[in-house]
Amino acid sequence: MASAAIFSSLRRRRSPSLEAFVAPVDLSYAAVLEASRAISNELASSFSGKHKTAPFFQGKNSRSLIRKIQVVSVLLDGFRDVGFSQFAPSLFLCLKELYLLLYRSKILIDYIKGSSKLWLLLQSQSISGHFHDMNQEISTLLDVFPLLNLSEDVKEQVELLQKQSRNSKFYIDGNEDSLRLKLYDFLNEFENGRIPERNDLYAFFVEKLGICNVKSCRVEIEFLEEQIVNHDGDIEPTASVLNGFVALVRYTRFLLFSFEDEEGELGKWKRKPTKKGLITKEIADTFVTIPKDFCCPISLDLMHDPVIISTGQTYDRASITRWMEDGHSNCPKTGQVLVHTKLVPNRALSNLILQWCTANSIPYDPPENPHHSSESAVSALLSKAAIEATKATSALLVEQLANGTPRAKTVAAREIRWLAKSGKQNRACIAEAGAIPLLKNLLSSPHTFAQENSVTAMLNLSIYDKNKIRIMDVEGCLGAIVGVLRNGHTTEGKENAAATLFSLSAVHDYKRRIAQENGAIEALAALLREGTPRGKKDAVTALFNLSTHDDNCARMIDSGAIQALIGALGCEVVFEEAAGALALIARQRMGAEAVGKEEMAVAGLTEVMRCGTPRAKENAVVALLELCRSGGAAATEKVVKAPALANLLHGLLFTGTKRARRKAASLARVVQRCEHASFHFGGLDVGPGDMNFPISVPVL
Repeated sequence: MASAAIFSSLRRRRSPSLEAFVAPVDLSYAAVLEASRAISNELASSFSGKHKTAPFFQGKNSRSLIRKIQVVSVLLDGFRDVGFSQFAPSLFLCLKELYLLLYRSKILIDYIKGSSKLWLLLQSQSISGHFHDMNQEISTLLDVFPLLNLSEDVKEQVELLQKQSRNSKFYIDGNEDSLRLKLYDFLNEFENGRIPERNDLYAFFVEKLGICNVKSCRVEIEFLEEQIVNHDGDIEPTASVLNGFVALVRYTRFLLFSFEDEEGELGKWKRKPTKKGLITKEIADTFVTIPKDFCCPISLDLMHDPVIISTGQTYDRASITRWMEDGHSNCPKTGQVLVHTKLVPNRALSNLILQWCTANSIPYDPPENPHHSSESAVSALLSKAAIEATKATSALLVEQLANGTPRAKTVAAREIRWLAKSGKQNRACIAEAGAIPLLKNLLSSPHTFAQENSVTAMLNLSIYDKNKIRIMDVEGCLGAIVGVLRNGHTTEGKENAAATLFSLSAVHDYKRRIAQENGAIEALAALLREGTPRGKKDAVTALFNLSTHDDNCARMIDSGAIQALIGALGCEVVFEEAAGALALIARQRMGAEAVGKEEMAVAGLTEVMRCGTPRAKENAVVALLELCRSGGAAATEKVVKAPALANLLHGLLFTGTKRARRKAASLARVVQRCEHASFHFGGLDVGPGDMNFPISVPVL
């Protein structure tokens, strides 16, 4: 009999229950019989009842399978009436197999009922094959079922079912297949540089498929995008083709239906988070906890092919490749600009993951060739058809931004926001269509959702490096973004404005321009002090980036950013970046003196050394060292007299990161020199009772 694995490539939205793959164990005959009867009765009533309708596609195959299940229900009722003792022992084994067959039938029917119309069209041949396989399994199983002692009526029905199943043919609905081919024709038109006619799209989507409003278009788009996210190399059509269909439906949505929000609740709609992976929460909860170091920081899943990027961070190859292809040029975890895009296999971590998986009996299939380059990694590239459809969609959206009603402009900004969320080609098409100057105008809109969606769209567009130039070149655009940061209508709008400044500051030449913009650093400092955890994170990463430009030191001092960064040392969410920004500011004399004058600076940094993450401790000791080097005698004295500094440095010398150990050794030597000077030359006001420094500084 065919294995339940036939559904492994078919089912993408949620994993079937484990019972679909494992026969019931430790169950009595009666329990297996009742479980089978429950499933068969549920299937038999799948399309009957007041609120149940037949599927839009695969109707004939579905009804045929349901009719066969109804006969199986009669068979199971017959076994219950006669009793197990009247049958051969082989019946119990047959019932277990029947249970699995019924469960897989339920998965198939549920899949038909839960899939989008376009997906069913695209998968029509594959799904028809699954129905044919189910017919063959029913025929094979009934051939070995012991039917003695059953009533003649039941036997006749079962024998008729055997004959029908044995003679069943592979069936594809001709109308559905022609619709599938027509769908590909639309894609081919875009591929050849032609835009399909409006009337043709209306006849296909509205009249034939019943996709007749914005909501139904959204359902189709989200379902197809879900398949792309779950793409693992064995999906048909390929991710490239699926991207084309997503672009086609999106274009159709804006061409055929109004830009006014269909529910009259603009701003309340939130896109559903895309499901990832094939394991449901219930099944996942039965697994052992995966060590945090084995999980990719992007996907949070167990890494299949760990690689190291230029910043030294490790990610799963597929996740970081997708990140780079989306137009990002910085490290997702640290925010540092990538010096290069070469991916180096982390073989040591890969071996540890393999050992851990083996020890915990978890399947793990390492890549066959660990030396393959990022360019050869599987990726969801856009086809020419998808690009052309996206260009056409962008033109429609920009037209509404320019000439639509205020509400239509808000809807257009929202859709640009989502379209620009993924794919550098999408971002390029939108910007090339002229969206950025029009989005800038909406940044000052009195309408809450217009402003929030436009600033978020600007953020998503800015991820693509060429769009950073376009944004900065639009007169008044930077000021408008800062205006949202300072006086935005919503918290999310302010946070996204801060994130946009961080994105733009990835270009070194723009760091000074951003810092010089009136109120920019002051607003970031205010968000760091008073914002939500996410807002604090957006603000501190932007301030960190701006701190890397030496010309910005004076602005950091005058704007109150230093006080905000020192206050952030006590916040676990941002203390790592705050300490790093203070270390950058303290490299300059004026910055070190300003930090040294703050009463809580040294205390905050030493506390981070005590309780922070390894990277936070590293940043804190660097900041203290820079204070000693550039802050003068007063700052150095504060550092040297910090309580428990000796013990903290001692611990860091042996447990810190490589850079932290090196900086801790340098700071220890500074402190020892100060101790020596205080005794012999009267340099610092440090007495013997203030120092207890039995440290042997290693050579690093």
